[in-house]
Amino acid sequence: MNGLVLLIVSVVILLLGYVFYGRWLCKQWGVGENDEETPAHTMEDGIDYVPAKAPILMGHHFSSIAGAGPITGPISAAGYGFGWLACALWIIVGGIFFGGVHDFGALIASVRHGGRSIGEIISANMSKRAKRLFIIFAYLTLILVVAAFASIVAGTFGATFDESGAVNMAASVSQARVAMVSILFIVIAVIFGILVYRRNAPMGVASVVGVIAIVAIIAIGMNFHPLYLSTSTWMWIVGLYIIIASVTPVWILLQPRDYLSSFLLYAMLALAVVAVVMAHPSLDSLPVLQSEESAYPVFPVLFTTIACGAISGFHSLVSSGTTSKQLDKETDARPIAYGGMLLECVLAILTLCAVAYAYSWNAANPDAALTGATAIFGGGIAGMIDPSRGAAYDILYTLLVLTYSAFCLTSLDTATRLARFMFQEFWLDGSKGETPENVTGYKKVLANPYVATIITVVLGIALGMNGYEKIWALFGSANQLLAALGLLAVATWLGHIGRNNKMFLIPMVFMLCVTISSLYINTKQQMANLGGGDWGPYVQVIVGALLIILAVILAIEGIITMYKQHTAKAAAK
Repeated sequence: MNGLVLLIVSVVILLLGYVFYGRWLCKQWGVGENDEETPAHTMEDGIDYVPAKAPILMGHHFSSIAGAGPITGPISAAGYGFGWLACALWIIVGGIFFGGVHDFGALIASVRHGGRSIGEIISANMSKRAKRLFIIFAYLTLILVVAAFASIVAGTFGATFDESGAVNMAASVSQARVAMVSILFIVIAVIFGILVYRRNAPMGVASVVGVIAIVAIIAIGMNFHPLYLSTSTWMWIVGLYIIIASVTPVWILLQPRDYLSSFLLYAMLALAVVAVVMAHPSLDSLPVLQSEESAYPVFPVLFTTIACGAISGFHSLVSSGTTSKQLDKETDARPIAYGGMLLECVLAILTLCAVAYAYSWNAANPDAALTGATAIFGGGIAGMIDPSRGAAYDILYTLLVLTYSAFCLTSLDTATRLARFMFQEFWLDGSKGETPENVTGYKKVLANPYVATIITVVLGIALGMNGYEKIWALFGSANQLLAALGLLAVATWLGHIGRNNKMFLIPMVFMLCVTISSLYINTKQQMANLGGGDWGPYVQVIVGALLIILAVILAIEGIITMYKQHTAKAAAK
């Protein structure tokens, strides 16, 4: 099978899904019918609620949801022995009918609830107890997100040391370059935010200057890279960064950094497309459905391994946590949420092509094999463009790893901000109008944004110190179970207001079955590892069991709620 053919077919199907199914969803949910002001305008506070133009918000949303998921997922799935056709079908079908519906629905539901989170939507349409249970579930999942992505970022920045403790300069140059450019990127993002939001610079002019600045810092970082630090040191530096990023106003860092990051993202997508067009990579290095040597069952492992490229619970938290607070007008929701999800599917398909090329390279060049997610992705795309592995390969490889790191940083500080929201919401009663400013006693302390952020970061960084590999399976299952609960929350809201929610039922039931099964398998496997010196299996068993219990309780409450809604609707007829 030719990778270019797969890419063209996938893009055509995804475009058809966006045009026809996306338009149908808008009609079913009444998107843009009343032309009311969004919470970004009615609740504007200059910190979290800030109207953003569609391109800027698209940059934030797409950069936040993309993260490492659509890259790491297909790479892991290929490593597990799942075939290119099995992966591609899940990416396409999942994106159009599962992930797109999930992300779009969560954004609209949050906008209609004053920009509040999925937890508050559950509180308004199910019960306060369900809200608290969901927040606990979501918070635990976000801790796993912070731990996994912080570990990935620190690993991307961390230098390699030899047995004597000295830095292996040759093996660490790429990491040092990426670290330096990433730091400079944050600096120009802050400058961009000040120019646009405080100096009223025209967006077009600021964007051109921003792109030129990106090129400049890449050139600087490629030639000036003095930061050769260990992965553990970078973990603490990243922790300090996300503490600051979580509590600063969105206009000074989150919006501009994500907007500028989107240019890297679009450039990477363009590079990947060019690579596939130039190389026409064969997918024959991957099995069609599943290899005979695969030790993993397609169900449920495939559907939790490829998460962000098909459906991801983290997306509902982004949609309802930050994007809904910045949406300028409701009609922007379809291209940003539904379109952003389908664009992520394209990235996942491109990653699948890069994996196939990398596997072919590894078979022919075992002494120079590409191993690890960043090497397979960056090396696969760069190798398709420059098969001779000359200077162009080195530059492209560094740029691709930089972009991968930028995704992770974007998702990381967005996840930290979302976890801070969740932690604060747990102690507040939205129905009574409680806010961190008007409560007293222990609520005043625990709902404080700085306290909530520090607790979140300490837990996430401590867990991530063991490496993302040890928690990725748990993260994948928890993340997908969160997607099932997000679908459940939006379905109950639509049922409450009398709108069609049937498009949520099959995805919701399927994801509940997939993820509870996966969590059970992972927890059972980790129980066999108890008793050693590693505390990781204990954490996974405890968190896994807790997530299963919370999910089952929430699913039962949701099903009861929807049954009551159906009965009431039937009685009204």
